[in-house]
Amino acid sequence: MPPLYDAHNHLQDDWLAPHRARIEADLRAIGLRSAVANGTSEADWPAVAGLAARLPWVLPSYGLHPWDAGNRAEGWFDRLKARLAAEPDAAVGEIGLDRWILDSAKPDDPRLAGLRRAPLEEQGEVFIKQLSLAAAESRPATIHCLQAFGALEGLLRHVNTPARGFLLHAYGGPREMVARFAEQGAYFSFNGAFLGERHAARREAFRAVPADRLLVETDAPAMPLPAPHARFPLPPAPDGSPVNHPANLAAAYAGLAELRGVDPDNLTAQVEQNFHRLFGKPAARAPESPD
Repeated sequence: MPPLYDAHNHLQDDWLAPHRARIEADLRAIGLRSAVANGTSEADWPAVAGLAARLPWVLPSYGLHPWDAGNRAEGWFDRLKARLAAEPDAAVGEIGLDRWILDSAKPDDPRLAGLRRAPLEEQGEVFIKQLSLAAAESRPATIHCLQAFGALEGLLRHVNTPARGFLLHAYGGPREMVARFAEQGAYFSFNGAFLGERHAARREAFRAVPADRLLVETDAPAMPLPAPHARFPLPPAPDGSPVNHPANLAAAYAGLAELRGVDPDNLTAQVEQNFHRLFGKPAARAPESPD
């Protein structure tokens, strides 16, 4: 079975907790080899660390997401550095810029309840500190960017970036910027949600991504796939929100291969090389059932 790699998810999320045993069995069935679990604030860093300690195929990543930048506590950066120092193989992320929460999100969006929406300049300061840390320690970084690709490209021209590169997760920028970001060291992860009809522009951008910069992700439990592609359903969250099963990674691989007109096995082999180049070699064994 070809090995699969999830470049970006949130396996620690409470929405997945009730289904943990089922998820691990399904991931074993699809041939998952490694998955990057991203923390977004100090509140979930311990849960990411716990998963990585229990499951050797989980690669932990720690960062302060732009949604959480406005609520950061004093000393957060020192605590991030300490956590990374304790886990030499950990990545930095999810970090980045988000103009959507400022210009497009509804005032009563429940996902943003209780959060102070940091202005873009403030988000940039938080982002640069974390990206510079990743560069200084030669760690991969995972970047979230929403409606702020021009600002991101400008910042990347004036800051150090990790020599091994960085990931633009669920890349949603224009096709015309792909080459510029690639020159700056970017990898681009394709999300299965992009198989939906309204994401034609994103699919077009992924036709332009260099083969040696392609990765695949789920962002689970977020970004559910269109119904025809979601092979692994999960019950909705308590608030009724759809929950993306991490094993839908296999459908994302299949959709990307069809989109680019390449043999699925060749794509899988290329993505494996790319994942190793950015994130390093994963643990040798695949997901196991709980004891």
